[in-house]
Amino acid sequence: MTILDDLKVAAPEPDLRRASAELLRLKEEVGRGPDPEATRRQHAKGKLTARERLELLFDEGTFSEIEPLRRHRASGFGLEAKKPHGDGVVIGWGTVHGRTVFAYAHDFRVFGGALGEAHAAKIHKIMDLAEAGGAPLVSLNDGAGARIQEGVSALAGYGGIFRRNVASSGVIPQISVMLGPCAGGAAYSPALTDFVFMVRETAQMFITGPDVVRAVTGEQITQNGLGGADVHAETSGVAHFAYDDEASCLEDVRYLLSLLPSNNREMPPAERSGDPADRRTDALADLVPADPSRAYDVRGVIEELVDDGEYFEVHEGWAKNVVCALARLDGHPVGIVANQPSVLAGVLDIHASEKAARFVSTCDSFNIPLVTLVDVPGFMPGVDQEHDGIIRHGAKLLYAYCNATVPRISLVLRKAYGGAYIVMDSRSIGADLSYAWPTNEIAVMGAEGAANVIFRREIAASDHPDATRAALVAQYKAELMHPYYAAERGLVDDVVEPGDTRRVLIRSLDMLRGKHAEVPSRKHGNVPT
Repeated sequence: MTILDDLKVAAPEPDLRRASAELLRLKEEVGRGPDPEATRRQHAKGKLTARERLELLFDEGTFSEIEPLRRHRASGFGLEAKKPHGDGVVIGWGTVHGRTVFAYAHDFRVFGGALGEAHAAKIHKIMDLAEAGGAPLVSLNDGAGARIQEGVSALAGYGGIFRRNVASSGVIPQISVMLGPCAGGAAYSPALTDFVFMVRETAQMFITGPDVVRAVTGEQITQNGLGGADVHAETSGVAHFAYDDEASCLEDVRYLLSLLPSNNREMPPAERSGDPADRRTDALADLVPADPSRAYDVRGVIEELVDDGEYFEVHEGWAKNVVCALARLDGHPVGIVANQPSVLAGVLDIHASEKAARFVSTCDSFNIPLVTLVDVPGFMPGVDQEHDGIIRHGAKLLYAYCNATVPRISLVLRKAYGGAYIVMDSRSIGADLSYAWPTNEIAVMGAEGAANVIFRREIAASDHPDATRAALVAQYKAELMHPYYAAERGLVDDVVEPGDTRRVLIRSLDMLRGKHAEVPSRKHGNVPT
C-alpha cells in the first residue's frame, strides 16, 4: 500500500449535505447579529437593524446578499479576539418596484458600524457593481465613523468611497439614507450623493461633534441641535428630506426610485396615467391673483397641473422661496422649478439659487425634462446678500440651466423682472419653449421702479408729482409691459390661457422627447462655486 492509499483511507468522505447544513446554520447566525442584547439596544433607540431596513427598502424576498462571511484581518487593541462575520456592513442587491437596485447598510450592532479595511472593501465592491450594472445605489448609514483601532487603513477606506461617489456622479442615482450617527470625514460621502434622507432624533451629521465645538468655541449644543435632521433639512440644506420614522423614510426612498432612471443612459420610467392629458386646468385662473403684488402658494399651481395632483417636493424645508419637485405629466417624470410668491415674494437669493441649481443639474444628469414656472420680482437686494456672494451663487443657477440638455419649458405665470427672469430658464439662455399667461409682465423691472428711473426729471419738475408718476407708470405699462410685448418680439413662443396649460405642457414635452443636443467637446465645465 502506498502513502497515497494511506491518505485515502484516513481522509473522511466529503458530505455535501452536512456541509450545506453547516453553511445554513452559519448564515442564520450571521443574520441574527452578534447577540440578542445588541438587537434589543438597537430597537430601544427606535432604530431597526440593517437587515430589517433592507427588507423595507427592497421588494419582498428579492434581496441577495454578498460577502456575508467576510471578516477583518486586523490585530492588536483587542481586534484579534473579535472577528464577527460581515464586519459591520451588509451589502447586496434586489429590486425596487421590479427594477434592480444595489445597497449597503451599516450594522451598528457590530463595532458601532465603524468602518475598517474589510468593511470598506465590501462597500467598494458593491459600489463598483452598481456602476458596472448601471443601477442605483442606496446607502443606509448608521455608523460611528472610522474604526480607530485600524488607524490609517480605515481612513483610506473612506477615500475609496469618496472616489467612487464622484466617479458615479451623474452616471447612476446615488441616495444616502441617514439612520444614525455620521461624523467626521464620513459625512462627505452623503454630501457627494444625489439625495440625502434623514430620520429625526436618531440621525445626525457633523464634521466636528458637540464636544469639539465646546472645547474650541465654548458653544454648548446637543448632537441634534448641531447636526440633526431638521437642522440639515431647514438650515444647512445638506438633507433633502426629513422624517419621523424609518418606515416612512424608506417608503419615500422607494417612491423616489420609481421616478428616476436606472442610469444616465436610460429615460426615466413612464407609467400609464389615468389623468387625461387634455384635462382643463381652469382652477388656475382663481389660484393665481392677477395683481403682481399679491401672494399665493405656487404649490397649488403644481398640484393642478401634474398627474393626479401628486408631486414629490425636494428640499421642502430649505430655501422655501423656490419650489423644486418631481412629478409626472401624462405618466412621464418631470422636474419642476417654481418661484414661491408666498415666501419672500418669490425672490431669488443665495440659498434659493443653490437649491434650484442643484436640482436642475440632477434632473439633467438623469434625463428628466424641466418645467419652470416663473413669477419672480428679481434677486434679493441687501448688503449681506452681496457680501456673501449672490453674484457667484446666482451664477450657479444660470450655469445649471445653460448646461442642461434635457427638454426645457418655461412658463411665465405672472411677473418676470430683470436678471432673475433671464436666469429662470428664459428663451435667451436656451429654453426650448417659452410660454406666458395673458397677465404676464416681462420687463427689466417693475413699472413703478422703471418710471422713477426713466422719468425722474419729469416727476421732480411736476407740480403734482404723484399724479405725474401714476400717469407715467401707466404709460410704461401700456408700452413695454403689456402681456403680448414679449410674444411680439419672439421672446415667448405663445401666450396660453391658464385652463389650457396642462394640455400645452404635455403636448410640448411629447414633441421634445426625442431632443438631441450637441455639446462642445471638453473635459468638464468650470462650475461657479
